[in-house]
This record gives sequence, structure tokens and C-alpha cells, in this order.
Amino acid sequence: MQMAAARYLAVAGFCLLAAAGCATLPDTDALIERHAGQAARFENASGPLSVQRNAAILAELKRKSGDIDILDKQIALEQAIVGSPLVLGNKVTLLQDGAATYLAMFAAIRNARDHVNLETYIIEDDEIGRQFADLLLEQQGGGVQVNVIYDSVGGLITPKAYFDRLKAGGIEVLEFNPINPLKAKTPWLINNRDHRKLLVVDGRTAFIGGINISSVYSSGSAARRTGNAADHNVAWRDTHLQIEGPVVGELQKLFMETWEKQRGKPLAPKEYFPALEAQGKDIVLAIGSTPDDPYSLIYLTLISAIGNAEKQVYLTIAYFVPDPQLLKSLTDAAGRGVDVKLILPSHSDSESAFHAGRSHYSTLLKAGVRIYERRGALLHSKTAIIDGVWSTVGSTNLDWRSFLDNDEVNAVILGREFGRKMLDMFAGDLAVSEGIDLESWERRPLSFRLKELMARLWGRLL
Repeated sequence: MQMAAARYLAVAGFCLLAAAGCATLPDTDALIERHAGQAARFENASGPLSVQRNAAILAELKRKSGDIDILDKQIALEQAIVGSPLVLGNKVTLLQDGAATYLAMFAAIRNARDHVNLETYIIEDDEIGRQFADLLLEQQGGGVQVNVIYDSVGGLITPKAYFDRLKAGGIEVLEFNPINPLKAKTPWLINNRDHRKLLVVDGRTAFIGGINISSVYSSGSAARRTGNAADHNVAWRDTHLQIEGPVVGELQKLFMETWEKQRGKPLAPKEYFPALEAQGKDIVLAIGSTPDDPYSLIYLTLISAIGNAEKQVYLTIAYFVPDPQLLKSLTDAAGRGVDVKLILPSHSDSESAFHAGRSHYSTLLKAGVRIYERRGALLHSKTAIIDGVWSTVGSTNLDWRSFLDNDEVNAVILGREFGRKMLDMFAGDLAVSEGIDLESWERRPLSFRLKELMARLWGRLL
């Protein structure tokens, strides 16, 4: 997002010092093999379902999805990897770009009657940031408890006065892993950043995705503008979800766990976990990842889903700095005849990540992966749709930092009905993207190659 490069540079020196002790990505083949053979299990608003009901739901899901085998291979494995059930009875609304997302968020916050929990990487003191502040303060003044977690690096350019105003109005504000070690309440972990974008209202409605709180999203991707990527006049293309139903409780748990781990003040007693009823028919799995986990749950489940794909792997990714296993999963899928398409940025607010991703184009194109660069907007989405039935939207980029150093959150949605909405969205982005041709790419200027080489050397820190 805007100033992302500057924020990362602020901690780059610390990252270099810490690099020797960084975690490594897991052996995905071994872990997937270990979890294979599990039985699928589902939950609804009343709790776990019987074995017979589980089997009936899986059969119906497969019937509606046609000759797609990924459901057999992926569902049980996914639950075993993540350790959470697939939750029935949810209503998931796909939100494209900032204007639609903020409109839905503001409506939910205005309707709050008990509490608002907001966790975000960036919250800026601009027009949108002030609208959030005004509304949150209004609700706090009306008896709704508001709790806010923001990342210290993400809030690097946000004036202290912005957060002081929230605190003065009674809002509980928690700075995630402060850059200043004297302010740290936990062991000082400069590499560990809270990259989540999570809003939970009254424990009943949740929002997750790629959209931070900033006016850079105000123009929306429909606007066709040119200029520097960090310019507020550049259109931003991003994706978010509004989720209602029983799975909101799983997302609320992630917020509460972060608050506790960061040693925030005891939260005011509110109804954070109300009894939840079915709101729709979407099947959702909430996945949170932190560096405290043995490995990134989001990374492993995505690798597994790509490995189980039979027809399509469509990814739209803002920051693409793949590790060798992810590269192999994509090229292997293309090699077995899967239609693998990547929509990546044509320009970025992080030049290093942009050129590091481009350094892999030749390998991917030679393997049959098709690559497109999104024009007319700065791409910030993090989405995937596989075989038309397995979808994910969240905060996770396909880079080392997301997989090893960040707290992230994604939702996986199963089913062809939601998958169709994802495919329509992908087609819309594809229509305004330019395909990268291998022959033309191999003739790119030497200056591009040098930038790619230098950026690739820094790939682990991006």
C-alpha cells in the first residue's frame, strides 16, 4: 500500500541483523503426506455434525461441483493442516475496491450495539482514516466498546496525535510489536509484523482482505490514471470480504489471541462471542497464521490446493516473491495440464518486490504458466480460485515475509456458487491486463535484468 516501501526500509536493517536466525519454510510434501487420509468434518451454528451428516454434505458439495476431484483430496487435508473445522451457514459478500468496502464497513460499525474490534496493518491520518476515527469515537461515546490493534511499522507515518485522540475518547488502542524496544511489552521482534486487515462487529459480522485504512483506495480501480504508484491519484485494485455467520467466531478468536499475546489491557466485558445463527449457505474455513506457528498454515494449504488442482489455478497477487516450493507447485500444475494463470502488478509501491517477482517470469512461462500484468490500477489483491470451487481471499501475499514473518488472515470458501463470483472477478481483471509473451520477455532490456537480479538477492526479506 502507499509508503509500503518506506515502511519496509525502516526495518530493513533490523531484518538483515535477524536474517541469520529467520525461520525456514517447511517441507510441504512431507507435511501434506503426514496429514493425508483424514476424514472431513463440518460444523454449523450448533457445533460439530455427525459422521453421517458430514458425508451427506460432502456428497452434495461434490454433486453441485460436477467432475471436480479437488474436494475429495483437499477438504479433509485442509482441516488437518489448519486444525479448524469447515463452518456451514455463512453469508460471504465479495467486495471490490475501497469505496464498496468502506461503505459496508461504515454501515456495520454504525449498526454496532456491543463492540467493534479492528485489527489493521495501516491506518492513516487522512480523509478515510479520519472518517473511521470519527465513527469509532461516536460509537465509543454511545456505549459501544471499541478496541483497535495497529502495526507499529504500518503506523510509522501516522501521527501520534491520531492515536492519542482515539485513546482520549475511551477507545482501547494497542500498538503491535513497537519499533521502539523501550515500548515493547513482549520480546522485541522487529521482523514480526501484523499484516492482517480484520474488523469484527458485535461478534456477528467480520471483514477481511487486502484493504488497509487509507484514502489511496478512494478512487477505486475503475478510474484510469497514470503516475507514480505512491501518488494518491493512482487507482488501487483490491479485494475484501464481508462475512456473516458462525465462522465469525473463529475470526474473533484470532483478534482476541493477538490482543492477549501483545499484552493489551484486559478488555471491557462485552459479548464478544454471542450465539450465532446461520446467515447463508457458504462453507468457510478461517485461517490465521503467525510466526509462532510451526509453519504458515496459509502457505501449506495453498500449496496443497495447487497440488490437488485438476483444471484451473487462477491467482491474483500484489506481491509475488515465490520460494522454490511454490514455484515448483505452479510449474508442476501447468505440466500436468492445469490452466495456470497469474495476474500480477504492472507497477508497484514496492519496486524490490515487483522486480523480484519478475525475475521468475522466464521459468514460469517456459513451464506453461500464463502471466498477465494488471494495467490501469495498482494491484493490491491477494486472491485465488482453484477448479472453480476452492477460493481464498485475505491479507497474505505470495512472498517470504507473509509466509514467515507476518501475522496474516485468510478465508477459504468452498463451493461453485461463490467460485463463480470469483471467476467473474478474475475475468474482469484479466480483461484489463496485458499478457506476457515469453519471446518478447526474453528480449527485455538489460536494465530490467539487473534490477531483477538485485531484487532477487533480497527476496527473503521482501
